[in-house]
Amino acid sequence: MVKLLFVSSTSACFEIENKSAFYMERELQAYLNGQIVSTVLKNNVFSFYELKPNTEYNLTVEGQGSLLFKTDLETCCIDVREHGAVGDGIADDTEVIQACINECPCGGRVYVGKGIYLIKPLTLKSNLTLEIAKDATLVGVVDIDAYEVLPATITNQKGEIKAYSTWEGEMIPSRKSLIHAYDIENTQIIGEGVVDGNAQNSTWWTIEAFQREIGRPRLLFLNDCRNITLHGITAKNSPSWTLHPFFCDKVNFLDVKVYAPKISPNTDGLDPEGCSNVSVIGCRFSTGDDCIAIKSGRVEMAEKFSCSARSYIIRNCLMEHGHGAIVLGSEISGGAKDLSVSQCFFRETDRGIRIKSNRARGSKSVLDGLHFENLRMEKVQTPFVINMYYFCGPDGKTEWVRSRSLEKKGNIPYIGEVSFKDIECFDCEVMAGYFDGLTEQPIKKISMENVGFHFNINASPSYPAMLEGVQMYCRNGAYFDNVEEIVMKNVSFENVEGEEIILKSHQSFQRINSINIQEIQEDFA
Repeated sequence: MVKLLFVSSTSACFEIENKSAFYMERELQAYLNGQIVSTVLKNNVFSFYELKPNTEYNLTVEGQGSLLFKTDLETCCIDVREHGAVGDGIADDTEVIQACINECPCGGRVYVGKGIYLIKPLTLKSNLTLEIAKDATLVGVVDIDAYEVLPATITNQKGEIKAYSTWEGEMIPSRKSLIHAYDIENTQIIGEGVVDGNAQNSTWWTIEAFQREIGRPRLLFLNDCRNITLHGITAKNSPSWTLHPFFCDKVNFLDVKVYAPKISPNTDGLDPEGCSNVSVIGCRFSTGDDCIAIKSGRVEMAEKFSCSARSYIIRNCLMEHGHGAIVLGSEISGGAKDLSVSQCFFRETDRGIRIKSNRARGSKSVLDGLHFENLRMEKVQTPFVINMYYFCGPDGKTEWVRSRSLEKKGNIPYIGEVSFKDIECFDCEVMAGYFDGLTEQPIKKISMENVGFHFNINASPSYPAMLEGVQMYCRNGAYFDNVEEIVMKNVSFENVEGEEIILKSHQSFQRINSINIQEIQEDFA
């Protein structure tokens, strides 16, 4: 069955309801108003562009039925070329495009047609659609000074101090992002075009982040925004994190593509930070760092603001070549709850599901209600990792973070229930899973049901997680340390070296297979 996910004045996004991960089991033909669509459908999520505003359409998909939909009404369309934009990749088109955005009436659309548009940072506003059409590219200038420095905080009209600029979970000055928005609502960025940060031709990737006094810009930064949708665009070559919604509510990423070279530093694909009601559906990521990293700031931010990550849906996405496919942390001091990840395909990422945190994140870092279901992984080195001793960052190497002899509970994070269901992992190399909780506050519960691990017999050893003292592994099973309850139902291992289950400190372990029922109860070591 086909369902409508989103419609604008000139585009629409759809999803085929099935159980496959990202790709459909077979290609399907689609018809729009009785006319055959030129390309067959291969992915569960697909889109149409260059539709007419305020127009009814009938979509029919082979074997999936029909669907009537109507595009939105718009107040006007402003073509940037008609207002002086050159689009030759040489002229600076920033002022023209920004003027078009500023002058566009409520409910209007700014249209960027075919061409290469060299730009400095642009600022979005409310009740606007920015369309970047097919064969159109917005390219960031290489001059670092063209990206103005934003202050860490501002005071609004009510006298409230607001976080305005951040870097890795802290409120510090940073460079303005290529596409910037603050306190806007009901805005859309749509189209088949490209936003190119052009970082490969600047020094953003060649000078280390810790050597810079001012944080690098993101490609897109949305601060304190509501009801924002990105549909269809390609975002690539960002100076740092690519898409960064911060303290936002109701943000949708649909059929978006994010690319960065494998060697590019800190180029996460999508990092929603302290956001609520986030949907990521039908997107594709290939990055130099984590593909999707859910964050909620460091301790200072969590203490000053309500910045929990709440109510996330990630579905029918493809993640490739990142350090982690779906990641929580490491800046997760505000906590995270109610996360659903399903029908995603991970290919050649270092880790699949990855939670990285440590004691320094504080007691407001409560992670619970995390559910991962119906996933496929290929050539993922370690499919599952929960690491509560993550050592990167300014506090990662301290005794407080790395110690395993602490007995007294204090201002420390909590991880509740994490569940994995209906997941197949092919050509794993390092470990099936690495679960390492805090000695004084173990992970509450890990459950796996219908999960298969198939190891590559030619695998190479590596580290499953980033923490001090961890050894290299190769084709090893699932490791559990400081996990209260472990439940494994129909979990299989193929080509494992040594024990399938490696148990350290835990309270209860239950494994139920069709041919084996085993239950162990013991106290913490």
